[in-house]
Amino acid sequence: MVKLYYHAGACSLAPHIVLEWIGEPYETEAVAFGDKEYLKINPAGAVPALDTGEGWILTQAAAVLRYLARRFPQAGIAADGSPREEAEADCWSSFITGDLHPAFFPLFSPNRYTRARTKEALDEVREASRALVRRKFDFLDARLAGCRYMIGDKLSYLDAYVFPMERWAASMLEDGLSKYPSVQKHHDMMAADEGVTQVLKAEGA
Repeated sequence: MVKLYYHAGACSLAPHIVLEWIGEPYETEAVAFGDKEYLKINPAGAVPALDTGEGWILTQAAAVLRYLARRFPQAGIAADGSPREEAEADCWSSFITGDLHPAFFPLFSPNRYTRARTKEALDEVREASRALVRRKFDFLDARLAGCRYMIGDKLSYLDAYVFPMERWAASMLEDGLSKYPSVQKHHDMMAADEGVTQVLKAEGA
């Protein structure tokens, strides 16, 4: 049985959702950032970490998601195997990992991006982060225009991957997702999914 280490509301929400979609037994453990026992599992201290049940631990959300989709093909949440869709899945996974997710970092921890400690300086970092988040969501909204899912014509692990960032934007941008109608539609579809609602309830998120 696999075991997911997660932090409520973090990007580890995505593999938690995917595990629920897969429908096979799994375990979870909520961890606090910096917890000494968790650092023994993942010395980087980040979530998620997945105990594969096969004697090894996998970290990094994108890798965990793709691994789960491949290990449990019966769930039907992987790319379809064609070179084009596999490439598109890799493209959007890389976008989420390398562009969208990091855009939020200065918003969560502005003190890491300036040596100044005044409220004004930290607020400037946060506002710069919001501007970057907005640019990334412009791009995402264009992608989702006329599309129900991130890739192909069915739900995939990428829909789970982008959902935590949609939730962050909904709560941390002054106007939420109102300027991104296609993203809002995708967010609402995900929020209404039975597996997603079960996971959000379990995480208290």
